[in-house]
Amino acid sequence: MVTIVVATTSDPASINPAYALLAMPGWLPVPAPSLLQQGIKSFANKNVRFLQHDKGIVEEDDLDRRWEEATGEAVDEVIFFSKHTAVSNRPALTVHPIGDVPPQGGRPGWAAPPDPRIGPWLRLLKKLAQSHNLVPEFEITLEGTHHGPITIKPTMFLEIGSTDEYWKRQDAAKVIALLVWEGLGLGGGAAVGNWGREDERNKVLLGIGGGHYAPRHMDIVMKEGVWVGHLLSGYSLPMEDPSQSKENGNTDGIGGTWRQSIKVAIEATKSAFPGGDVLAHLDHKSFKGWQKNAITAYLGELSIKIGKPNDFI
Repeated sequence: MVTIVVATTSDPASINPAYALLAMPGWLPVPAPSLLQQGIKSFANKNVRFLQHDKGIVEEDDLDRRWEEATGEAVDEVIFFSKHTAVSNRPALTVHPIGDVPPQGGRPGWAAPPDPRIGPWLRLLKKLAQSHNLVPEFEITLEGTHHGPITIKPTMFLEIGSTDEYWKRQDAAKVIALLVWEGLGLGGGAAVGNWGREDERNKVLLGIGGGHYAPRHMDIVMKEGVWVGHLLSGYSLPMEDPSQSKENGNTDGIGGTWRQSIKVAIEATKSAFPGGDVLAHLDHKSFKGWQKNAITAYLGELSIKIGKPNDFI
């Protein structure tokens, strides 16, 4: 089983961490002829494969499947380097799962399995950023599930934000490279965030509601030992408001794609954490009463319990 790390030359926040990672010991070129013809270069280090292309980071779909077809190697997970943009322009290092927001890659009703390393790596990222004096200048944060490209293996994005000045910061690039180097055990230490179905702490947080940066979910995920799956921000749960649904408590009349988003996120999270106990964590303050009631009822239909903060620790 191999881990694929992907970067694009079209994005300084993607290729600079890639160059920093490839400058570390042990990398060798391993051309995959069919992918090389498509403009994709590849390198290997132990059980990690690095792929470099020239398109937008969300434009190359199915890289996990294409690598397996080109090489015969089974893919365990996919990690992408990318830039992050924000209206605030605040410098940030972010981690997030992917799915379901075209036209930024992906497709409606789709979500990749979230990489189980997301929670442990977020905590490691904060430690590395602190040790390299990037905190408090840079915010270290999760983002809600969004954009593609399409993958079928557990996936996460590692991003540098939020303007051209910060996308080009070499110290930020080095920290992202070190996160992968240490997190995958390439330096000889133990890899960080390997999920095991026999893990004593098998509760997995599925975040529902809140803003894009999921602050209430973040408060829990920063605790040691917490696992996190998909994070559905409020904007990814469009819910229509027919008055009769509020009156009789029946969720069938509440239109919108919120049910599909929740169901797909649950299925993808379960697939990424075999043997795990997926619990929903609701950002209660982000919902009106009828919305919270509808979501709670639908989670019950799907046999998903709602967890309190202490349930995940």
